[in-house]
Amino acid sequence: QVQLVESGGGLVQAGGSLRLSCAASGSIFSNNAMGWYRQAPGKQREMVARITTGDNRNYKDSVKGRFFISRDNAKNTVYLQMNSLKPEDTAVYYCNADPRNFFISTISRELGFWGQGTQVTVSS
Repeated sequence: QVQLVESGGGLVQAGGSLRLSCAASGSIFSNNAMGWYRQAPGKQREMVARITTGDNRNYKDSVKGRFFISRDNAKNTVYLQMNSLKPEDTAVYYCNADPRNFFISTISRELGFWGQGTQVTVSS
């Protein structure tokens, strides 16, 4: 059974930081690219950050330099460190395991497994 369990969301003031975690079942983690997506109210879900098993990373332009994605293979966990948060970062953040384990510059189609989501709220 595939499980992706997110944690670390919450309420933070603009300029603050949060770290999201996503624990995955072992077989999924070792064979998939891992990513973080978000969905704000009334908007489509969008890719925020993604990392392959070979540590190739890509980011949404608006978070470059503020967010950092990493993976801990010993813990089967992927992290999203979010710094200098802005109110427009407010959304439900979802963890994704994508079988396309290679760098993709633009995600046009979502694939794979999803976590239940964690709310991130940034107050101004």
